Amino acid sequence: MSERALRGTRLVVTSYETDRGIDLAPRQAVEYACPNGHRFEMPFSVEAEIPPEWECKACGAVALLVDGDGPEEKKAKPARTHWDMLMERRTRDELEEVLAERLAVLRSGAMNIAVHPRDSRKSA
Repeated sequence: MSERALRGTRLVVTSYETDRGIDLAPRQAVEYACPNGHRFEMPFSVEAEIPPEWECKACGAVALLVDGDGPEEKKAKPARTHWDMLMERRTRDELEEVLAERLAVLRSGAMNIAVHPRDSRKSA
């Protein structure tokens, strides 16, 4: 039944309005150049901020504005390492104290690390 309901109808709406008598906003044509040698123009409003880069229409590469400033370099934060995050939480003296405590536990033999759990199953 639903097939018959759509039969003979157009799903695309056609507008019969024209642009006659309408004043368009003032525009400017801005030229971009692709690293692959493609050049193209894009229309922008006179009031719009012009982007320094645009996707090339032909190949999809990043095209730069002709006769314009290049894109601004973004400041990249240096990668935080495990050591950096550790030093945010503890001082060097606290770390020395924790290390001394763990070494004392290992040297006392309280932790039996010589015997692996899989090794004990083989002998049983």
